[in-house]
Amino acid sequence: MNAVPATANVREKILATGQRIMGGKGFSAVGLNEVLAAAGVPKGSFYHYFGSKDAFGEALLEGYFEAYVADMERIFRQPGKTKAAQIEDYFAAWQDNQSFEDCQGKCLAVKLGAEVADLSDSMRSALDRGTAAIIAGMAAAIEAGQAEGSLPVQDDAEALAQSLYQLWLGASIMVKIVRTSQPFDNALRTTRHLLGLPANTAVP
Repeated sequence: MNAVPATANVREKILATGQRIMGGKGFSAVGLNEVLAAAGVPKGSFYHYFGSKDAFGEALLEGYFEAYVADMERIFRQPGKTKAAQIEDYFAAWQDNQSFEDCQGKCLAVKLGAEVADLSDSMRSALDRGTAAIIAGMAAAIEAGQAEGSLPVQDDAEALAQSLYQLWLGASIMVKIVRTSQPFDNALRTTRHLLGLPANTAVP
């Protein structure tokens, strides 16, 4: 006989299912019944884990950003690579995760950002905290690259990180509109220019 899953596991299953479905369809277009049916969880159990759909959305975003920042930190801790090379790897991973073909919940901030910011202040706050953490991590990597000399740019690291995040966020939206990777190609060229890196030379 299969053991009854622990409460935490059920909660995580609902969140993972919601992230996958809402990453594709959006927040408003997906009802709780669809998420719970896909997760195999009785409808009546939902409010044991989340007080409302907004609370579920907030938890969804918090979990997404927690995993995102952890993965970003892993990239920035790669041994044997300069910070410049690690930053290039980060943006390469961004392109893979933000594919216009099938993001499978990996592009949740892009998919839900503009939508839920106008729907729910709690979800907007979760987005604000999450994006601020990403920008802070990127700024720290830029500062480290400046200190070690792999990034010749002398601009303020935090302002540069904000500009880069906004650039790539916009590019992620554009690839969904034009259905090609051209916006990412343009963003990468601009990124290398802003960081003072050669246009087409691989970074060690």
